[in-house]
Amino acid sequence: MLHLPELPRVGQQVLNQLKSRSASDIIQAPPSSGTRENHHLDPAPSSPSPLPFSRSLRRGSDPPQHRTAPHRREHIGCRCGRRDPRTPPSPAPLPNGRRRPQIERERRGRRVQIQIRRAGVDEIAPTAMAGAVSALFLLDIKGRVLVWRDYRGDVSALQAERFFTKLLDKEDDAEVHSPVVYDDAGVTYMFIQHSNVFLLTAARQNCNAASILLFLHRVVDVFKHYFEELEEESLRDNFVVVYELLDEMMDFGYPQYTEAKILSEFIKTDAYRMEVSQRPPMAVTNAVSWRSEGIRYKKNEVFLDVVESVNILVNSNGQIVRSDVVGALKMRTYLSGMPECKLGLNDRVLLEAQGRATKGKAIDLDDIKFHQCVRLARFENDRTISFVPPDGSFDLMTYRLSTQVKPLIWVEAQIEKHSRSRIELMVKARSQFKERSTATNVEIEVPVPSDATNPNIRTSMGSAAYAPERDAMVWKVKSFPGGKEYMCRAEFSLPSITAEEGAQEKKAPIRVKFEIPYFTVSGIQVRYLKIIEKSGYQALPWVRYITMAGEYELRLI
Repeated sequence: MLHLPELPRVGQQVLNQLKSRSASDIIQAPPSSGTRENHHLDPAPSSPSPLPFSRSLRRGSDPPQHRTAPHRREHIGCRCGRRDPRTPPSPAPLPNGRRRPQIERERRGRRVQIQIRRAGVDEIAPTAMAGAVSALFLLDIKGRVLVWRDYRGDVSALQAERFFTKLLDKEDDAEVHSPVVYDDAGVTYMFIQHSNVFLLTAARQNCNAASILLFLHRVVDVFKHYFEELEEESLRDNFVVVYELLDEMMDFGYPQYTEAKILSEFIKTDAYRMEVSQRPPMAVTNAVSWRSEGIRYKKNEVFLDVVESVNILVNSNGQIVRSDVVGALKMRTYLSGMPECKLGLNDRVLLEAQGRATKGKAIDLDDIKFHQCVRLARFENDRTISFVPPDGSFDLMTYRLSTQVKPLIWVEAQIEKHSRSRIELMVKARSQFKERSTATNVEIEVPVPSDATNPNIRTSMGSAAYAPERDAMVWKVKSFPGGKEYMCRAEFSLPSITAEEGAQEKKAPIRVKFEIPYFTVSGIQVRYLKIIEKSGYQALPWVRYITMAGEYELRLI
């Protein structure tokens, strides 16, 4: 006998028909024409299709008396202990009676955010969640919390007070302050200070300290893009935007989007004027988070500047104490669409990095740093710099040349005192680079006594003037070819009282500024710059080389 609680709705309809008829009335023999026909149980009036266990019978076959009701119940899919193969298996229950995480999508502005509720969050890929930040704090100079954002719910606002107490304790130590502070309670703090604001992260997991500190510096850049300057007052005036930015830049403790141009597309300072979009910006969901889609220019151009700054320090004996070159590949891109750029440098740079022999002197570059758009894996394989550039200005690559560099402009100075009331300066400047290059906007600053008066200056090239606000004589040469030498003579009057007292004047160094176009100290050169875009437009690449003076000082006086 079949039981009603064991059958679904369809099974109940079948049972009602079985009670009103016998098996011989329900299953009838087919006609004698020899053809095969399908015979079904009469469906209920509300059922538009035959019941799922209908079968076809051949002529002369006996009614299938051996096919019992339990077999039919299994076929229908009732709760008889065996699962219908057409029904997908139900998920296994979680331990301790926890519920599975419920993922809901909500639209905020122009960004679709995915929020994971805290129910059963420990069961979501525990290996993938390692190394996340628990909370981010913005503190004032006294350690008071201005804004804080809790990402994982395992720390409290009291962690900021504990951190600041430990920071004050470390000030008494003679050791150099570390940006990482450890707590006995298992919390690790990483922080930076910008102006009068501390940016602090607290984490209970083992985080990558370098990446978190870099993220904090990116947060500073984004805030400065929105508020011009990151100050305590700017945070208080824009706390709503600050919370929105913190939600977008970090998700569940993991850094997400730190490009200010991309964030400004869907987070605006004026919330009432914010446009609602049907979908988030493609740059948010795209692998190329630093560039938006749909960029169009009438004229597609790329400007690449190879800029090198020479830092030199020469002591009073004429010996070079410090010498290095800091270089950067600065780009300004005005390209439509999503272009693919490929940059090739000269062989002396690339082949030396591969350990292969090169003609001429190799270039030994240190501290090479690429923009995040560069595909590092491809650079490691074939030393090709390929990238999808951001829109606008950015530094594609920075490097440093640590080998000793010969001073490009050498300056000698002599001081003579006459009759205790007059001083005479003789300055020689000599360019020590190739004749085919020319230095422009050369400025040589020679210190003079602060009480000097009545200047009398003569130069063989350029012009010189006394700058009392700088306590120096400034000699300017607009064009200084290579292999040339120029002179400058100057006379100043001194107060007789000071000369008789023999007061010791402070010795300031000679400072030199210059620019040398079409010249690099390292010898780095751009061989090619290719721009490929699916629309097939032709872009114009422009390359320029500039060498300029950085901290260029000669302590010869």
